[in-house]
Amino acid sequence: MSIPKPKPWIAGIEAYVPGKASTRSGRQPIKLSANESPLGPSPKAIAAMADIQGQAHRYPDPASTKLRHKIAERHGLDPERVVCGTGSDELLHLLAGGYATVGDEILYVRHGFSVYPIASHRVGATPIAAPDRNYRCDVDAVLQSVTPRTRVVFLANPNNPTGTYIDEGDVRRLHAGLRTDIVLVLDAAYAEYIDTPDYMCGLKLAKTESNVVTTRTFSKIYGLAAERVGWAYGPLPIIDILNRTRAPFNVCSTGQVGALAALDDQDWIARAKAHNDIWLKWLTAEINGLGNYGLAVVPSVCNFILVRFPQLGDCTAEAANTWLLEHDYIVRWLPGQGLGDCLRITVGTEDQCTGLVASLRMFLAQAKQ
Repeated sequence: MSIPKPKPWIAGIEAYVPGKASTRSGRQPIKLSANESPLGPSPKAIAAMADIQGQAHRYPDPASTKLRHKIAERHGLDPERVVCGTGSDELLHLLAGGYATVGDEILYVRHGFSVYPIASHRVGATPIAAPDRNYRCDVDAVLQSVTPRTRVVFLANPNNPTGTYIDEGDVRRLHAGLRTDIVLVLDAAYAEYIDTPDYMCGLKLAKTESNVVTTRTFSKIYGLAAERVGWAYGPLPIIDILNRTRAPFNVCSTGQVGALAALDDQDWIARAKAHNDIWLKWLTAEINGLGNYGLAVVPSVCNFILVRFPQLGDCTAEAANTWLLEHDYIVRWLPGQGLGDCLRITVGTEDQCTGLVASLRMFLAQAKQ
């Protein structure tokens, strides 16, 4: 008996695996696996979303008009060149589908965001992982990986899951080295956490170049991960493709009004940034202080750290992950991304950060006995 057969390239997809949300103990876990904001959304956003709960029978604005204009006002952009999506993930998938297909290649950096190869396989394109250097993008390696079949280059800057970034000079050098028919996608989901003067989120290039688009999200510092709101900015022809292919009514009403209110409460965002500045530094110092056990933190500018563990012995990342789960701390072990010797740990509240480090110290002490 014959059965429906999917396209052969779909079999190449390794489904996205989200961070765990529960442990076997049944107790309320401390979730530090998904890079969510420990402070949550602005109280003003919460109130705005609550105010429209009674309108759940109405479709949302299909064009996210007010939100697009507010985003444009906030960042000095043309609202007609802003498109909103179901998180930035939807927009990344649409960019892959709009510009690549079977026989084409989509290029990204090894140890980059795991959605990139998924988006590539989904449209039949071949994902190509360029080598990195010290857990950060190697521009020369990316350019050397370009072939006549390259159609899209994805660059997460800052990068997830490593927390590293490349400066404006390197971003411009990467763009200058690409053919003009290649779409350069600058994924800046963590842009709000970084304030070093040499960083560029991508908006400068997206304003002026015909083949650059940048994506952003309300899931991280804005604390609206459950609402799935993202946006992209780029040249009108690319934005037109995204508007033609995105789902209708793709951003829910609560997400739209929540994001609008969140944009108006920049004091809350400053508070979230200040909290992250303190506890990112603290976590990094505390775990680097465990270097005698072989642990080291990859320097991060995001709201998480990538911790390297010994590859052999009793203090591996896998063993630490198991211990932390048993003690109700959920972090992210990343063997599927070639980082089996690493754990990614989100910056949490003060109690969560101090408790995590205390539990990790207990694990290392018993492992060395």
